Amino acid sequence: MKTNREEALRYHSEGRKGKIEVVPTKPCFTARDLSLAYTPGVAEPCREIEKNDDDVYKYTAKGNLVAVVSNGTAVLGLGDIGPHAGKPVMEGKGVLFKRFADIDVFDLELKTHDPKEVIRAVQLLEPTFGGINLEDIKAPECFEVEEELIKTMDIPVFHDDQHGTAIISCAAIINACEIAGKKLKDIRLVVNGAGASAVACCNMYIAAGVKLENIAMFDTKGHVNKSRTDLNKYKAKFATDVKYNDLADGMKGADVFVGLSKGNVVSKDMVKGMGKYPVVFAMANPDPEITYEDAVDARKDIIMATGRSDYPNQVNNVLGFPFIFRGALDVRARKINEEMKMAATLALAQLAREKVPEVVINAYGGKEFSFGPEYIIPKPFDPRVLWTVAPAVAKAAMDTGVARVQITDWDAYKIQLQERLGYSTEIVRVMYHKAQKNPKKVVYPEGEEEKIIRAANSAYDEKIAQPILLGNEKTIKSKIADLGYDLNRFEVIDLETSSQAAVYAEEFYKKRQRKGITPREAKYLMHDPNYYAAMMVQMGDADAMVGGLTYHYPRAIRPALQCIGVKEGLKVVSGMYIVIIKRKVYFFADCTINVDPTPDQLAEIAISSAETVKEFDIVPKIAMLSFSNFGSAPYPQSIKVADAVKIVKQKRPDLIVEGEMQADTAVVAEKLEEEFPFSTLKGGANILIFPTLEAGNIAYKLLQRLTDATVIGPIVMGMNKPVHVIQKGDTVNDIINITAIAVVGAKNQ
Repeated sequence: MKTNREEALRYHSEGRKGKIEVVPTKPCFTARDLSLAYTPGVAEPCREIEKNDDDVYKYTAKGNLVAVVSNGTAVLGLGDIGPHAGKPVMEGKGVLFKRFADIDVFDLELKTHDPKEVIRAVQLLEPTFGGINLEDIKAPECFEVEEELIKTMDIPVFHDDQHGTAIISCAAIINACEIAGKKLKDIRLVVNGAGASAVACCNMYIAAGVKLENIAMFDTKGHVNKSRTDLNKYKAKFATDVKYNDLADGMKGADVFVGLSKGNVVSKDMVKGMGKYPVVFAMANPDPEITYEDAVDARKDIIMATGRSDYPNQVNNVLGFPFIFRGALDVRARKINEEMKMAATLALAQLAREKVPEVVINAYGGKEFSFGPEYIIPKPFDPRVLWTVAPAVAKAAMDTGVARVQITDWDAYKIQLQERLGYSTEIVRVMYHKAQKNPKKVVYPEGEEEKIIRAANSAYDEKIAQPILLGNEKTIKSKIADLGYDLNRFEVIDLETSSQAAVYAEEFYKKRQRKGITPREAKYLMHDPNYYAAMMVQMGDADAMVGGLTYHYPRAIRPALQCIGVKEGLKVVSGMYIVIIKRKVYFFADCTINVDPTPDQLAEIAISSAETVKEFDIVPKIAMLSFSNFGSAPYPQSIKVADAVKIVKQKRPDLIVEGEMQADTAVVAEKLEEEFPFSTLKGGANILIFPTLEAGNIAYKLLQRLTDATVIGPIVMGMNKPVHVIQKGDTVNDIINITAIAVVGAKNQ
């Protein structure tokens, strides 16, 4: 996935600046809340911690808080750019910790080049954090900093630049050698690079079974051998009696090449000179030591890995640090020792050998992969990494005596990890990957709007859709050029010059001639982009329609209802919102179309919602909402809902549905189980069917504006072909999300 400079800068600068914020985990709205959060209530946990220091993990966030610490002296491929310039990277690291392992992070940028000052600053912070992730500190100072902090601190300290790449690449080498039929103790390994990462990688390979004397290390001055007098103690460990003239000489007959240096330093001839079934890890970013294309062209028997996501076998540190810290924090480890690192390595290696589940295949565009030369390491977006690596690390900490807490129920721990990931909230990504399997033509009636053009361009970039923009051709093309996009990505249709307008008008007249439409009016309406777009979908010239950015909802949905109509077997079209709050996902219906639905209509809305939710790979659990719980307040409004429940159960006995019930009963599993144990709705509902449009509309808008809930939609259900009406003022991301949903709907037509 390519990004440009403008997008990257806008991503970091729009709205709240940067990428992170601090969010309280307890309510603080009333005077009572304040008295509990601060004075006088806060004194009670303070007293408990004073009596028992370990209670700091019980009463504060320390146990789930990691510091990402850097002085900005070795940032990415940018070098010594300083603490301010390095801060976006450290914030990004915090995002990855949270996204992949639900670990909270404070990034700390230190204004010093002195390793002793870095050491002292971090030591003083020990009471605050459960762990320390050192980042982008140059070698050899980084070795001194990490060694001293591990020795003097009682919480895990981990320099990811060293050990992250070491752990991931070691897992990949174990698997590559297995496929190549080579034993680690017999291989000759060449590493180009002698910085922090290279030294740590070689140490890890030795721990896995590679012999020290079989490693040839190269730095900017050539081969590291015993005749050199300019080696620091970390490089000196790898100095050999054998002397190679240059990298090409060292690679002759070698089994494995590991690149941790810079781009384009390895030639095809060097690869050709390697031993049988050569293993080449060219991990320099963004340009590897040798391109993937050149490497596989040089040797058909090669096993190749890079640091890039656009080729097989990406060695990516995100496969390591979040999960290593997760396991270490969960047992309150005093350190991350060598056994824990090796446990992570072996867990990753083993996971790559297991059958890849559908959720991972979907995450990568439907491409099948199995253990072999092009799949030697798990994919970064494989959710199994969390509940594979973290338990392995936690167990190693327990086995080596550095854990303060013992885990006894590993199955329960796995479930806890899945909940931390917010597994069910991955729904948007699920739809993206389903859409990428079979992109469709999506027409946007408001093609002149900049947000629409941006979203359409991203949808094309993500391989989700082939965009069609309606509007004034000159205006649209001018805006595309101003944004710097490739015009060839878009189909642009000007309604004033379209030859299809007459065809659509004739078809529309045939559909509506007995509903008051005249031929003249039909022709006039085809100059309305909403009608034109709807007829494009109806006639098969587009697969789906996404509009409504500048229209009121009724004005945007009416043309689609008239041109396309309701799906066969249904009587109503309805609307549903996805509401994600506190890592839980709910589906609200009907919040957009049916003002006061009858019992039959409510039943249809519930069934349509269930079928839509299945598309997100989620098991639907339906609650039909009212102000009454199972007949506790028998009024016409609640009886209507109870009747709807009966209809759903008759029509679809396979669905989990309960009601009528109050909203809190539906979503608080403990309340439902305690007060209504007869209910089949175990664990709470994920689909909430509101009795009226008024109730649903109020509910989702209050959550959207007064909480940190993410609201996606609306998703229009029950149309004969996929049409989705976005909200006025939606963001570019909102439009892209709805586009993905529309494409998946088109696939199922």
